[in-house]
Amino acid sequence: MSDLYLVLKNLTRSKLRLALTLFATFIAFMVYGVLASFQSYLNSGIDLAADDRLVVINKINFTQSLPISYVNRVRAVENVVDVAHLNWFGGYYQDPKNLVVTIAVSPESFVRVYPELVMTEDEKKAWLDNRQGLIVGEKVAQTYGWKVGDRIPLNSNIFSQTNGRTDWDFDIEAIYSGADEQADTSSLYFHYNYFNETQSFGRDRIGWMAVRTNDSSNNEAVINAIDGLFENTQAETESMPEKAFNQAFIEQIGNIGLIVSSVVLAAFFIILVIVGNSMVLSIRERTREIGVMKTLGFKSTRIFGMVLAESLAIALIGGLLGLAAAAGLTSLTSGMGAQVPTLILDREIAAKAIGIMLLMGLITGIIPAFNALRLNIISSLSRS
Repeated sequence: MSDLYLVLKNLTRSKLRLALTLFATFIAFMVYGVLASFQSYLNSGIDLAADDRLVVINKINFTQSLPISYVNRVRAVENVVDVAHLNWFGGYYQDPKNLVVTIAVSPESFVRVYPELVMTEDEKKAWLDNRQGLIVGEKVAQTYGWKVGDRIPLNSNIFSQTNGRTDWDFDIEAIYSGADEQADTSSLYFHYNYFNETQSFGRDRIGWMAVRTNDSSNNEAVINAIDGLFENTQAETESMPEKAFNQAFIEQIGNIGLIVSSVVLAAFFIILVIVGNSMVLSIRERTREIGVMKTLGFKSTRIFGMVLAESLAIALIGGLLGLAAAAGLTSLTSGMGAQVPTLILDREIAAKAIGIMLLMGLITGIIPAFNALRLNIISSLSRS
């Protein structure tokens, strides 16, 4: 009779208790997989930010504009390779509920400063040549069924045209994807000049600048030079590395990492109590059997290993099923529209989850396994 067979028989001795324990473990790891994927999505903007790219905004706050004349002055700063300027449009498609991230940009410098937006050279040229051209992220295109060649209207909930209209017409010239699978492809980009010439207010103002330096080691010097350039002006600037800017932007909606960690820790603590208690009860019920096994010649270390194997099996079976369910749920987000972030349960998250399963199996099994190890034959057989 093999140890594996004995472990299997002991696990299935009480099928209801096994099912409930596996279900609790399943839920905990499903929650972990989804929340960890969400946290990874939030951090992707930080992880994918270029080291040699800076963001320059108005020192008052992000929503205040800057004069467009700043761009050429920043271009002249030493160690600056290129500068793109961007302006928030506040766009939506047909219905105000269909919000889409829409940004007016300086086209030529934009494609140089953001090379991670992947599109064909023909699409790029077509967009650069068409003042009403629009670059569409593949996720937005998938959501609304857009394709290259379509002409679509986009409304702004902030700006209006000189003729009173709040919608602008665009030709879709390119659909971009990301160089990384976690890259954001839910944004739209169009020509700043088209926007600037038609808007009823706020002309010759920009939202922020993206600055490319010749080397990330020169970032600090460039930051000091830019902010010093506009010190004591009506629109002072605050420059920072793109990673720091993205980090600060995410923190504005709260400490998501702390929230996610707290929920996951609470779930795992409950599971530790449930599985640990289940294992202790299981071993107590089998005290006499353990005494018989030792009488038959089973070594204490062998029984110790079998008990640990039971707890590890529960953690791995329930955990892997929960992780598979989380992978299924996260994969559904890719087809749920541009407003829903695409979550990816990657190998790193899966590897951490398996590590937690093994740790949880050892923690919940070590005490009952040690109790089984210490049992002597006489006292175990005498127990009722």
